[in-house]
Amino acid sequence: MTNHNPGTGPYPQPPYQQPFAQAGWQPAAPVVSPARPGRRFLAHGLTAIVSLIIGVGIGAGGDTGTSASPRPTVTVTETAQAESVPAATETVTAEPVVDPEEEDGPQTTFSGDGQYLVGEDIKPGTYKTAGADGLNCYWARLKNASGELTAIIANGNVQGQTRVALKKGEFFETNGCQDWKRVG
Repeated sequence: MTNHNPGTGPYPQPPYQQPFAQAGWQPAAPVVSPARPGRRFLAHGLTAIVSLIIGVGIGAGGDTGTSASPRPTVTVTETAQAESVPAATETVTAEPVVDPEEEDGPQTTFSGDGQYLVGEDIKPGTYKTAGADGLNCYWARLKNASGELTAIIANGNVQGQTRVALKKGEFFETNGCQDWKRVG
């Protein structure tokens, strides 16, 4: 005996298979949950920070102005006249006045833009800036010059006056700040 009624008989079809047999049936579109806005903001924010650090690293790749330039020598020529002696010319070479702060070695005042090695480019100590030279003043103390986020010891974005203590062997990165001057 043949049973022509689907879903009954010795091998009944489960009810979930019956809709597939209906004409014109289409599977439902997959349900996609909307992205959580916090994660999107975090991803974009992290991308912006990494881009900023890379940009600052590229901008700091130029000459930092730390190379020592030769000091000018001033030559003064005087003409002396005596009553009984014909005119004589004497050449005097004057040594330039050396500011003790500008001796060879690390600087104690430097530009608000660049990356400096403490102990080689600038002296260790506490430095002060009047703040932003434009919209924002960014500074960072770094373990190394790799440009990676893990190299940051401390950093900040400031508009007004700030002080930063720098130790020998660290790198100091600054961007958009007025000149830095050692105060301690």
